[in-house]
This record gives sequence, C-alpha cells and structure tokens, in this order.
Amino acid sequence: MGPMIYRELGRSGLKVSPLCFGGNVFGWTAEEKTSFELLDAWVAAGFNFIDTADTYSRWVPGHKGGESEAVIGHWLAQGGGRRDKVVIATKVGMDLTKGPGLAPARIREAADESLKRLGIERIDLYQAHQDDKDTPLEDTLGAFADLVKAGKVRAIGASNYSAPRLAEALGVSRKLGLPRYESLQPLYNLYDRAGFEAELQPLCIKENVGVINFYALAAGFLTGKYRAPEDAGKSKRGASTIGKYLNERGLKVLAGLDEASKRTGHSHARLAIAWNMSRPGVTSPIVSATSLAQLEDIVQAARLKLDAATLELLDKASA
Repeated sequence: MGPMIYRELGRSGLKVSPLCFGGNVFGWTAEEKTSFELLDAWVAAGFNFIDTADTYSRWVPGHKGGESEAVIGHWLAQGGGRRDKVVIATKVGMDLTKGPGLAPARIREAADESLKRLGIERIDLYQAHQDDKDTPLEDTLGAFADLVKAGKVRAIGASNYSAPRLAEALGVSRKLGLPRYESLQPLYNLYDRAGFEAELQPLCIKENVGVINFYALAAGFLTGKYRAPEDAGKSKRGASTIGKYLNERGLKVLAGLDEASKRTGHSHARLAIAWNMSRPGVTSPIVSATSLAQLEDIVQAARLKLDAATLELLDKASA
C-alpha cells in the first residue's frame, strides 16, 4: 500500500487526509481510554484530520459540552509529537445559552475556551457550527479575522450553511479583505444527496471551498445493520436513525449496497465511504468509530478505489 495521499483543504494551505475522524464520540460512546486508542490507531494508519465542536457532547445527561475537546486535549498532552501529526478542527455557534452563536464576543470567548480544553495554541480550522442570521456576516468574519491575526486560528470554515448564505459570506470576505470560509461541512451521504448536490456542490467546486461532509454513513444506517424497526436497539442512536432512514428510499440504497458488496467482497461501510470520497468537490468525509474493528473498516475504505460499474450501481440505487 502506498503512502496516504493528503488533499488540499480549499485554499487554506492545510493538507488533510481523505477521511476525517468525527470527534462527537469522544467522551460519549467512546470513553477516554478507548478514544486514546482510536486516535493513536488513526494517526498510525496515516490519517491526520480530527473534527470536534465545543458542544460535543452536551446532549448526554450530565454533560455540559466540551467533553470531546477535553479528551482530545488529554490525548495531545501525552506528547510524542502528537500535536504536529494532526490537523484539529473545532466549531463555535451551536451553544446559544450565551447569546447569538456567532456574535463577535461569543466567538472570542468560545475560541479561548476551546484552546484551553484542547491544550493547544492554535486551532487549525475553526468553523461556524451553524448560520446565525441575527449577526451580520461582516461582524462574524471580522471576529474570525481577529483570531487569525492573533495567531489563535489558522483557517476558518462553515458548517450547515445554505448555498445562498455561503455565497454571501464569500462575497463579504472578498469585498472587505477578510479571511474566507475555506471549508463547508454539510450533510452528505448515499441517502442524503439532494441537499448538497443541488446548489452547494457546484458552488464549492467553483469557489474552491473544501468539503468535509458529516454523517458519511447516515448515522450508521449505511452499514446495513438497521433493516427493520426492531433493529433500533442496536445502538444508542438506533431509534432516530431508523426513524429517518428506514423507508422505501433507504431500502433501495441498502439493496444497492448489498449488490455491490456481493460483487466486490467489501463491507457496506467501506463501499459507502469510498463512494463518498470519490464525489466531485468532496475533500474529506467525516467518519466515526467507537472500536478498533470499526476503525479498521474505515482505514480499508480509504484505500478502496471503486470501479466504474460499482460507482454507477451505487449512484443509480441512491439517485
């Protein structure tokens, strides 16, 4: 197997692995010791990209957010050159308990909190977690610009933005000479295609904005383990996964994956990830694992080049 081929993330100058580890599991479905093992294995396999957010995992009873960043911080604190081996992405703007998500004061405060939890001096990619229509884009981008100037942030990105708003933000950056969103984090997978492909994909390709899409496996649905309502108990998020994906369209996508798996001998997860990595404009899909066995599947997916017939089969099943 040749060395890992890194990809340019927009015009940020950051070079990232073709898959990104989704850190929402750290300190939640993967406790700290497991998280350390997963992160070490991730880096050992040649990957360098890790995504988290200041709100992970606030949804867990007793958690207040920041748990994931803290776990990553503890992992980095072990030393061994870990900090130099990874590109760390985190987010601000989902925690509305302290006022509008992307107001300048909130961004400044949240950045310092994230830096402290992560135990680092600079966030490689700092992302607006969701659009904040109550704060002018120039204020938000100006606050990000100050963080870049102060050396606290290297590049900025957007998550969950619509195409018109992303285009508007890019225009504001251009007009005012401010750092621009170099990446977009949208929902995109074999099942959820329309939202990204309609307007966001062409915009990101045209503007050279990197794409690091989340839910590459549709919250686990594309692994093929949920096929009937009674499968909901198979994981902590099974019920909501089944509620959204177990329908006529979902079963058609799974049938395509079944066929592709039979033909190629690869698991559903590997095939779904490899399809995602091959899509135009996509830089680094975000994937999660809570065990080393799951991680191994992902590592294999990154090395998988699907033939044209398999890509077409999956394309048709999910069109």
